[in-house]
Amino acid sequence: GVTASVAEISPSLGGGVPLGQHVRAVEAPDTYLFSGEDIGARFAKAVGEAIADLKRHGIKPAALIVDSIFSSDGVYCDPKGFLKEAVDLIRAEGCLYIADEVQSGFARTGSAMWGFERHGLIPDIVTIGKPMGNGHPIAGLVIRPEVLQAFGDQARYFNTFGGNPVSCAAAMATLQVIQNDKLQDNAAHIGGLIRTGFWKLAEKFELIGDVRGDGLFIGVELVVDRKTKAPAKGVANQIVNGMRQRGVLISATGPRGNVLKIRPMLTFNEAHAQQLL
Repeated sequence: GVTASVAEISPSLGGGVPLGQHVRAVEAPDTYLFSGEDIGARFAKAVGEAIADLKRHGIKPAALIVDSIFSSDGVYCDPKGFLKEAVDLIRAEGCLYIADEVQSGFARTGSAMWGFERHGLIPDIVTIGKPMGNGHPIAGLVIRPEVLQAFGDQARYFNTFGGNPVSCAAAMATLQVIQNDKLQDNAAHIGGLIRTGFWKLAEKFELIGDVRGDGLFIGVELVVDRKTKAPAKGVANQIVNGMRQRGVLISATGPRGNVLKIRPMLTFNEAHAQQLL
């Protein structure tokens, strides 16, 4: 939920909700604006600078938390494995790696069940929620035993609704449907069709500067000029509202507000994909 502690580490809530003084946000691994660069090295360098800045202010770094697909930053998921350098760096400092899988988890990326798997990593803590109950309110936390043990030894924690059996039944049923209906395979197949379709549209419309993503998590970057990569934020808003009027719900994301965020339900089929395109 949006507790004070969570809000203080979230850069996506806007200027009205400032980051905590103990928090440093790093530049997203933007593979479009910085195409041709080693995106893993660039991201790790930014993490290293954040660590150094915290130390300069007398703050001991605790953890690196990332949304594994950087959805609110504009959908950045490639190249697979680019997160490892930053995670190795943070662990060398004795810190934890927290993978936020609320948006990238539960088979949505198609190529993996969890976003962190795409990078060949095993987190210390994984946060999961929203899709976990397919609409029923439930969230979860997966933690390395030794990390949880330390917390248990030092903190008296109790939660009235923790382990609610009705919510857990909904979550178990959701997992069974994902597995039995092969929705991960479906996400990979249909997502590939949609991205191919947008690249074909890009041949006709120079407004489309980039198409990226994995499975049924897709970002389409709209630009005024492909050479300057200047954002077409106004047009993005027009498209989102125009699509809504036609019965198709998408949104715009990214710090420049010009990336169409396309995240259909996992049961999307070829007919739905064609309607979207």
